[in-house]
Amino acid sequence: MSQIALPLAWPDDPRADAFLVTPSNARAAHQLEHWGAWPVMAAVLTGPRKSGRSLLARIFAAKSGGTIIDDAERQSETAIFHAWNTAQAERRPLVIVADAVPPEWAVKLPDLRSRLVASTHVAIGAPDDELMRALFTHLFARRGLDARADLIDWLAARVERSHVAIQRVVDVLDQEVLERRKRLSIPLARTTLAEAGIVTSQQSSQPRTDR
Repeated sequence: MSQIALPLAWPDDPRADAFLVTPSNARAAHQLEHWGAWPVMAAVLTGPRKSGRSLLARIFAAKSGGTIIDDAERQSETAIFHAWNTAQAERRPLVIVADAVPPEWAVKLPDLRSRLVASTHVAIGAPDDELMRALFTHLFARRGLDARADLIDWLAARVERSHVAIQRVVDVLDQEVLERRKRLSIPLARTTLAEAGIVTSQQSSQPRTDR
């Protein structure tokens, strides 16, 4: 795996949180690493659920001394407006984590909407094949499961390309291994994921074709 060493390297303990960087999210990591190039001292960070967007924002805050607002759509628009203005006045960068940018994010306060539009948009995309393999490896290691390379390749070729799907697969297989006290393997994954409706019987024998 050709992991980019930004913004954090893979931790020594594989069970620790890590933001793994591959081409699908490298631009987002680069934009936050180089916040000094932003036109204003604020950025809106978007990405799919379970994509590590909140973790990336926390890494940014720790490295830059900046501040973050997570789940922005569920926060006070007035509070976000004042935080944005404070970031400009103090020259202290602010990252606003949200599901989408305006107009998809229906901001009611006109002054806040215009400020968000002027902010840098940092977007995390769907995981690529490299990130899928890295996430499966990392998440299984965090559960103490021995996931061999052939199983990782099998899963990456068949599971929906989304962060949520990857997490669900790990959860389901972890539970199955715990209940049945069996070793993690391709036959176990094939049966378990088909029964859970995560992959169909056809998918279990044929890899994805969306490459």
